Amino acid sequence: MNKYSFVARMPDEPGALHRAAEIIKSYSGNINRIQYDRRIDPATVFFEVTAAPETYHRMKEDLHAIGYLQESLPTPGFLRFSVYLPHQPGALFELLTYITGAGANIAYIDFDDRRCDPGRVTISLNVEESAIAESLLDRLKSRYRLEILEYDTTGEKLDDTVFYVRFAQAVRGLIGTAEDGFLLNLLQDVNHIVQELNSLGQDPKEVFECILLTGRTLRDTTGEGFYADVQRIQVSDAVEVFCFQMPGGGNIFLLRAPGETVMIDTGYGIYHQDVVQMFQHYGLGDLKKIKRIYITHADADHCGAGGLFEAEAYMHTGSLEIIRQANRAYGSRSESSILEEVYTTIINLFSHFAPPESPELFLGEKIGMRSIFPVLARFRVHDLEFEVLESLGGHLHGQVYLFCPGHGIIFTADTLINFGSLDENRKRYNSLADFLVTSVNVDSECARAERKALLEMIAGLDKELAPAGRRCLVACGHGAISVLSDGKLEAAGPVERYRPGERRGG
Repeated sequence: MNKYSFVARMPDEPGALHRAAEIIKSYSGNINRIQYDRRIDPATVFFEVTAAPETYHRMKEDLHAIGYLQESLPTPGFLRFSVYLPHQPGALFELLTYITGAGANIAYIDFDDRRCDPGRVTISLNVEESAIAESLLDRLKSRYRLEILEYDTTGEKLDDTVFYVRFAQAVRGLIGTAEDGFLLNLLQDVNHIVQELNSLGQDPKEVFECILLTGRTLRDTTGEGFYADVQRIQVSDAVEVFCFQMPGGGNIFLLRAPGETVMIDTGYGIYHQDVVQMFQHYGLGDLKKIKRIYITHADADHCGAGGLFEAEAYMHTGSLEIIRQANRAYGSRSESSILEEVYTTIINLFSHFAPPESPELFLGEKIGMRSIFPVLARFRVHDLEFEVLESLGGHLHGQVYLFCPGHGIIFTADTLINFGSLDENRKRYNSLADFLVTSVNVDSECARAERKALLEMIAGLDKELAPAGRRCLVACGHGAISVLSDGKLEAAGPVERYRPGERRGG
């Protein structure tokens, strides 16, 4: 017995759902999930069933035979027009007969004989073939006075009677060419998020809009829309750290040292070309000098471009498993969360996910402790010696921190974020993920304990560095490199705005 999913497009009439269930039952299929909401789309139903492979094949044939099985995503045309009817019995009936005969679906009709133009009827139609619409218009023109108000064959003007088709076309516009089968499978996944959030009281239309807004934001902040906020800080006499805050998602850090450059986190794959151009602007354009990449965790905004650089990548074994499982909640107590699993699919798709393919792994064998965190490894960047600290899995299983107590800098991944340094666009983008998964931390209680321990470590190191007039630099997963001041993170040093086409820097 295997689990299968399919999309049904059924007539909006009594007994339609019962008829589909009867076919599934007749082949000993067990319905595991069903979702239908006429507020979203009055004709589309999502099914997951358990059945034997041979009986599922026959089940699909029967559903196909009665026209219930949706196997493609046609782009219906949208037609809105006004017809002026004669003031006589049966006039409206005759008009509707023409429309029904053409196989068009009425989405909207408006008529009231008390108006100043009492014979005017305004109608909106969804028609699957443009030839049908043109044939209908020709027939109506020969019979009535007709005004065409809107005629669209691209799918952009479709109304909510074909909501899922319209949503799929919007996704196709974001990711480029995609086969209908791929989009139908994606619709199944997206619908599962809708079902889960709907059960939590969220508006289903808001869910769809958040998903599309995620994709649009990433698309619109590439190329001419790309920008970054940049800091340059001398950590030692020989090593300079660059912090690049992306338009969406997490930071990219570069440690420029004699003979090599070390990258910490990579940003989204969709930003790769823009990032390379930005590196050139700051005199970091020789990518061969980037010999090592350290990945703090497996979210797409931190590792999603790792496979696009020719450098050795290092990450926790848990991060590699999250990438392989395509589920950001893997290894946590939220592992079975539908929201986390489907969000991973969506964000990986929109962000052009290209993680490192064969990374070197921190094996999870502790070689010491730092506060509550196991030390998994040590590495050097010229005169900076780092400890790789294993998180407790509050934000994500396999997340690590990179701590250099000797020169006072710690890369905290997404456990510490300087929210106050984020511009409004970044705050708005980050809120989309919060909405779609309810919390970006897979274990919020654990994340709070991690934050407390990191802040205590940073405050303790500040005291040690104070006699030399130095502070511990906090390189957050999002936001500016900061220092801790009265328990709050404040940006350390100047932050400049980069935009493509600006004068080349040194």
